[in-house]
Amino acid sequence: MDFDVYGPCRLPDAGAREAARAHQLLLTKPPGALGALEDAAVALAALQGHQRPRLDRIWISVFAADHGVAAEAVSAFPQAVTGEMVRNFANGGAAISVLARRLGATLEVVQLGTVNDPGPLPGVIRAWIAEQTANFCQAPAMDATQLRRALHAGAESLARAHAGDAHAFVGGEMGIANTTAATALACALLGESPESLAGAGTGLDAAGIARKQAVVVRALQRHADATDALDILGRLGGFEIAALAGAYIAAAQRGLPVIVDGFIATAAALAAVRINPGVRPWLLFSHCSHERGHRRLLEALDARALLELGLRLGEGSGAAVAVPLLRLACDLHADMATFEQAGVSTA
Repeated sequence: MDFDVYGPCRLPDAGAREAARAHQLLLTKPPGALGALEDAAVALAALQGHQRPRLDRIWISVFAADHGVAAEAVSAFPQAVTGEMVRNFANGGAAISVLARRLGATLEVVQLGTVNDPGPLPGVIRAWIAEQTANFCQAPAMDATQLRRALHAGAESLARAHAGDAHAFVGGEMGIANTTAATALACALLGESPESLAGAGTGLDAAGIARKQAVVVRALQRHADATDALDILGRLGGFEIAALAGAYIAAAQRGLPVIVDGFIATAAALAAVRINPGVRPWLLFSHCSHERGHRRLLEALDARALLELGLRLGEGSGAAVAVPLLRLACDLHADMATFEQAGVSTA
């Protein structure tokens, strides 16, 4: 498939948005009484082009990849875990596997490259790029071909979701050291210091966080001459982060709403929006995670997260947890009686 990251994005349906807003005013409640649930229903109406939106069919793609910067001891877990978790996804034992089953969602895992390769597995799509990215303290994380292939892998997942008539797309990630990559990416895109954005990731102690901050400082200094958001993504991102960005851009181009997960997914979303600003209206933000820096990313995207539960797992798990809430928002919008139907006075 052809994929141009700079290609035009669809516009939300303004007529459906206004019809949904007007309908909310007729329902048996004070205006605005359901707060963010009303906003979510109206936003989904505009994105789906229907006054009464639905979220019955959810598509979840989890992108897995390893990072060369793991050599800098920036994770509390060994790099072998990435490949082991791919097997866990395939066996249905991961958190996102459980959530997908409960939601009746389609779950696919996209293997982009791991040092510990579990080989072909059921439900796992091999879109192999390399065993891992380069250590971005020493070289760009990806060369131009690798970046293009990662973006394309995300766009292909989105195309499968679109062909499956999904109502919304959730992107997840798995990759040891990817909070370091997401932190470096966010710092470069926002002009922020690693001290303000670098967090514990998989569970680093204070010394580990300080080491991560120092690693990100080195990376930012090495790649200070990056020219634009796409260049920054290639130099400091990961295969799975670039795949998420590609999926988000493709979603906006095809007109499919996205439910964005936590810190790493939001860093990918920021990169996608900086590459192609037309992406932003298609993104709904599920939660504010416990990872330091996530709130700053949400602020930069002018985003209001639906939930704040102290999550920091990734995999798309926070976005999946938000799906029932969004489904309830759609149900309230569609099924509540109007004042006229219920015979309730408005004055």
